[in-house]
Amino acid sequence: MKLETRVFGEIDVDEEKMIHFEDGIIGFPDCKSFALIFDAEGDSKDSLCWLQSIEEPIFAMPVINPLLIQDDYSLQVDDETLKKLGLIEEENLLVLVTVTIPTEIQKLSVNLKAPIVINAAEHKAIQLIVDDELPVKFYIYDILQAKKKAGE
Repeated sequence: MKLETRVFGEIDVDEEKMIHFEDGIIGFPDCKSFALIFDAEGDSKDSLCWLQSIEEPIFAMPVINPLLIQDDYSLQVDDETLKKLGLIEEENLLVLVTVTIPTEIQKLSVNLKAPIVINAAEHKAIQLIVDDELPVKFYIYDILQAKKKAGE
């Protein structure tokens, strides 16, 4: 399927690889189908990637694996919530957090409070709001610069 997007221009989206959010995502409840787009040399576990809306081609959201930012990031999610994702096996589980890219790059941040959990095998996803004391704006510029300098 061809999709004309604001960020990437025209892209090919494999309909079998689309990710479906039964309840939509926070702020965009009508956006339920997305394509995960990442750097051709990287993947969703080691680089910034984008959730591109299928219903609203002008909407793409940058996301990143929170473990790249905070080594001890973990979620406590009840089984009832995860049932929406189907049978989850660890190798098919992907957790991402949204990235806010402001004009002042030093204020680059991620939302650790509302992660996106994806069952890659079943192409199902949910966005959660966790009860933990995690910040909505966790500034990451200095963390990324330190990792870059360390060669990670």
